Amino acid sequence: MTSEKLEIVETEYQAGRVAFESGRYGQAIQSLETATGLVDRASRLGGEVQMWLVTAYEASGDTARAIELCRKLTRHPRQETRQQAKRLLFILEAPKLSIPDEWTVKIPDLAALDENKSINFQANPNADIKYAKPKPVVAEPVDLSQVNTKDNSFIWLALIAIVLILGGLFINY
Repeated sequence: MTSEKLEIVETEYQAGRVAFESGRYGQAIQSLETATGLVDRASRLGGEVQMWLVTAYEASGDTARAIELCRKLTRHPRQETRQQAKRLLFILEAPKLSIPDEWTVKIPDLAALDENKSINFQANPNADIKYAKPKPVVAEPVDLSQVNTKDNSFIWLALIAIVLILGGLFINY
């Protein structure tokens, strides 16, 4: 491969990665396909470019093309690329889980708003805000004739033991 061709491949590869990471999947696919057409697909760089192309296909919603290319990469000459392709293929072919609508939060799409219109997120000072008032807790009166006072002898014994221990500490000093 000539140095000019390698430079073009590197430029397209980097442009594809930057576009992918910026969420411009169509542009990423275009750059990565250009790089794939120019690079030796059996090389380390060829495997990297194709792996990025698989993820770009999947991100753009073209799962069939992503799986097809990923299956080809499972037979790549480099072991690292083969292993990575097998892992990615397992993920791509995994069954899609469904999430009930009540478990999801709908995020409004603000990109559709006119740029000239400003969004005002200030609270309305005239809004009627109702706060829940906590209910006062009223303790029930205790009937002292029902209180068990037989256990109080243990408390007196514990207090006397504490006084003796503290007294013994102060007498030694």
